[in-house]
Amino acid sequence: MSVESQPAGRRRVGRTTEGRRQLRRGLTVAAIDLFLESGYENTTVDDIAAAAGVGRRTFFRYFRSKEDAIFPSHDEVLRDIERLFDEADDSQHPVEVACAGVTLVLDSYLSDPDVSVKRYTLTRTVAPLRDKEVASVDRYQRVLARYLRGRFETDGEPLPDLRASVAAAAVAAANNHVLRRWLRNGGTEDAHALADKAFRLVVDAFSATSRGSTGATDDTVIAVLRSSAPLAEVVQRISSSLATGERDTP
Repeated sequence: MSVESQPAGRRRVGRTTEGRRQLRRGLTVAAIDLFLESGYENTTVDDIAAAAGVGRRTFFRYFRSKEDAIFPSHDEVLRDIERLFDEADDSQHPVEVACAGVTLVLDSYLSDPDVSVKRYTLTRTVAPLRDKEVASVDRYQRVLARYLRGRFETDGEPLPDLRASVAAAAVAAANNHVLRRWLRNGGTEDAHALADKAFRLVVDAFSATSRGSTGATDDTVIAVLRSSAPLAEVVQRISSSLATGERDTP
């Protein structure tokens, strides 16, 4: 029976913040389970709504498409990140703040391990869902870069646009490395401990370049890296390139 035809007591579930959150999660769980059981192509919005016990109109109050249904909190997390940046202490190193912001993305996955691990299985095998996830990661990275650019310009850092883009990519790469490792291991590792180590590499690299880069005048920095390079090597190469402004080779 759909929400549209349910008794008033049932309909009130979606009228509170917690009720809406539960309803949204119910739709997400239904979508993921159906995609895994019946296949992505064979599952319709009507199937998802019926499995969640709601109607088609209710589904579209929460999601624009069936692809959106498996990423229920990205817009909310983006707003939280922007709020954190707006309220951040300007005395804190900007890359540390960026790491704190992207940790909210990590936390959104850790808050529901079962759903996150199932979603990871789907995004590895279903191209439209993988593309959707890549687009979401790009949105996070652009928010990071915009914040960092503003801070680097205010702090008088050289090459603020380049530095912001590279730092945002490094922060996102560190988060993605930790998240993928946690997902591959079924959500059993201490992701926060791993993230602390990964983010420390990035913060230390960009703290070092800030201290040593006052003489840099070149507006182009090139770093050539193997695609299989470990995270520590990536950060070290980026740090070296930004600090010297010279062409870096493998």
